[in-house]
Amino acid sequence: MIPLLLAAVGLYALYKRVEVFPVFLRGARKGLDTAVGILPTMVGMLTVVYMLRASGAIDWAAAILAPVLRLFGIPQDCAALALLKPISGGGGLALGGELIRRFGADSYTGRVAAVMLGASETSLYTISIYGGHLGLNRMRYAVPAALCADVAAFAASAALVRWYFPVG
Repeated sequence: MIPLLLAAVGLYALYKRVEVFPVFLRGARKGLDTAVGILPTMVGMLTVVYMLRASGAIDWAAAILAPVLRLFGIPQDCAALALLKPISGGGGLALGGELIRRFGADSYTGRVAAVMLGASETSLYTISIYGGHLGLNRMRYAVPAALCADVAAFAASAALVRWYFPVG
């Protein structure tokens, strides 16, 4: 499918008499400018995530929120993942892998962790990167909406695991 799509784009460019390579170079330059623009924000976010994990703040907050998350069916061991995933995809993936290794891929905790990783987005990270790059000062509804979507994804993850893999 991809080779056909590329061929179709090339043929359309020929039909429209567009010089493909200069247009490609301009697009690549814009992409590089964007990457350079978001680099400081990305370094700052990665530093914050590392500090939160190293200090134990994520685990501490997870212990406090565990009873609330349990109402949604999210295992206590996945509470730290629910806190880390909106901030860091890499950190969430590492923590999810750690949970799967510790509890097993076929355990309830392992399955919920795996579905949580696939069902949610690094919403706070994405908002901070693109908001910082674009110079947005007021993101009034973006953060609460993203966090609501993350909570819904985490609750749906636990519900779907219980539904597809009933215990006993």
